[in-house]
Amino acid sequence: MNAEPSIQAKLLDLAAVDAELTRIEHRRKVLPEQQEVDRLAAERTTRKDEAVKAEILIDDLDRDIRKLEGEIEAVRKREERDRGLLTAGSVGAKQLSELQHELTSLERRRKVLEDDEIEVMERREAAAAAHAHAGANLDQAEAELVDAERLRDSALADLTVAQQRCDSDREALTRSFPADLIAVYDKQRTTYGVGAALLQARRCGACRIELDRGEISRISQTAPDVVVRCPECGAILVRTKHSGL
Repeated sequence: MNAEPSIQAKLLDLAAVDAELTRIEHRRKVLPEQQEVDRLAAERTTRKDEAVKAEILIDDLDRDIRKLEGEIEAVRKREERDRGLLTAGSVGAKQLSELQHELTSLERRRKVLEDDEIEVMERREAAAAAHAHAGANLDQAEAELVDAERLRDSALADLTVAQQRCDSDREALTRSFPADLIAVYDKQRTTYGVGAALLQARRCGACRIELDRGEISRISQTAPDVVVRCPECGAILVRTKHSGL
């Protein structure tokens, strides 16, 4: 394949644009701002789970409290009934003894239930504090995530602008190359990642391998308009006075 040396030299400009496009794509994949968004999103999920667990615990404790309140109320009503029978004096001696014994048992049972209620209410108070703390943490995580997403979107917008500029530069450059040359360049770039590189000090600018003397001798004897390629990586080698030929 043949191409004027000036046209071959312009391949370096195209390679520079393509290298920038590669860097932009790589940065988009490993964007620190996106990594921060991912980290904060995971943290928000964790904090949301903590808030939900605290809320579920409060609901369970409220149910326990209502149950204890119902049991305490039932015991109190039973006590009131028994005291009413004792006050009325309408029961016999045997039933009187049974009522007094039952009242003692009911009072003891009520005391146990009231102690249990106090313990559950204390747990409920602690759970409410934990829920409030979890809610505050969740609010903070969501606010931090919103800020991180704004920074991420700004960084992505900058990359998009840079990519559009490179795409425009590339389109303008490719119009100046023969179709067969750009086809070889693009195929090589797709395969290896670099389509063309400077041959400098006998070293390929793409794979960074120094060519042996035999290869350098062959290239030095090749006409300037002949397109030569690296024997190691296949990149088109652009020859200049710095190529060591």
